[in-house]
Amino acid sequence: MSDLSPLILTLKLDQKTFSYFDQLRQQHFPPERNFLSAHITLFHALPGEQKSSIQQTLQDFRSHIPPLTLTFTTLRFLGKGVAVEVECPELIQLRQQLATHWHDWLSRQDQQGYRPHITIQNKVTPDQARLLYDQLVSEWKAFQGTGEGLLLWYYKGGPWELANQFDFK
Repeated sequence: MSDLSPLILTLKLDQKTFSYFDQLRQQHFPPERNFLSAHITLFHALPGEQKSSIQQTLQDFRSHIPPLTLTFTTLRFLGKGVAVEVECPELIQLRQQLATHWHDWLSRQDQQGYRPHITIQNKVTPDQARLLYDQLVSEWKAFQGTGEGLLLWYYKGGPWELANQFDFK
């Protein structure tokens, strides 16, 4: 029942940026746990039964949003993994507007503060995570990419299935 599966909303990255982070993720994420490509999650669990309404909202929003300039500023140590911080005030604002619009549907996780990031390693030992963090942070240089739209996914327990794509104007 795809329509009852929870929905996940992510930011669509430009191809060059996506490829770079996906390669990092393939390199450093434990292969037995890596079901997904690199992504920036906006919402982790939107209700599948509200898919039509969610899609209409995204259709309405996307037509007013230019491509977003993303700055990948620094790394974040996650304790058992490593993520890359994403700086983009317009992304924060967009997410806040959507959160306000969908307030009654948001899970506890999606009601929390939002700090956009791309996880490149997770669910490893703290020592493994610290090693990768120290290695990458010593050579990290901030760079920019582009958010080109929004991707809506069905959560299927492991890999996600694309439900729809909403490109920015």
